[in-house]
Amino acid sequence: MRERPLTDVTSSAALGESRARVLDLLRAADQPLGVQQVAAATSLHANTARFHLDNLVEAGLAERHVEDRTQPGRPRMVYQATALDSAAGQRSYQLLATMLTTLVAGELPQPRQAAIAAGQEWGRYLAERPTPFERVDAEDGIRRLSAVLADAGFAPGTVEDAEKPVIPLRHCPFREIAQQHREVVCSLHLGLMQGVLAEVRAPVTAQRLDPFVEPSLCLAHLTVSNS
Repeated sequence: MRERPLTDVTSSAALGESRARVLDLLRAADQPLGVQQVAAATSLHANTARFHLDNLVEAGLAERHVEDRTQPGRPRMVYQATALDSAAGQRSYQLLATMLTTLVAGELPQPRQAAIAAGQEWGRYLAERPTPFERVDAEDGIRRLSAVLADAGFAPGTVEDAEKPVIPLRHCPFREIAQQHREVVCSLHLGLMQGVLAEVRAPVTAQRLDPFVEPSLCLAHLTVSNS
């Protein structure tokens, strides 16, 4: 007998704190909002705000369209919440994620390396890129990484040891899938952290990720470069 539901839960808790804040903002707005407006109102990086907005569109919770403009200039892409009573239907992204994860694990010759590479690309995309010639030290690099992890729903804790930094991650947004396919999902998360740190040009690397050292705790081990 099948024990797992095939459809996703669409509560605010299931969306994650940052995505729920974006959705609440759209629902409260009296007109469609652009990415920069959402980013400013939620204190998110623009790429992160766009990531959450596009996911809300895919989930049927928001709509995206080109802004009507009467003035010259390129029109913006704007977002608005769908009607709360609209029959969007159930979503099954957890099932889709499980299917894709098993595909990677079962069919790719090097699933761990493929997951790390994909995570690195997404980490670079989601990172708050520094301005040209801006020097980012280890502390600021870890802060920027923690911000991305928080936006993605990992609930990162405080780093206690600056010389051997470890970020406690107290929530896994992909916990059910990660528990079954750690090699793929946890490698994806490790690559994500590596990509963020590389993009912000911090003298820090993500060395390893220890998953589920406690039921709701993973540990991200970082290495600070002395150069």
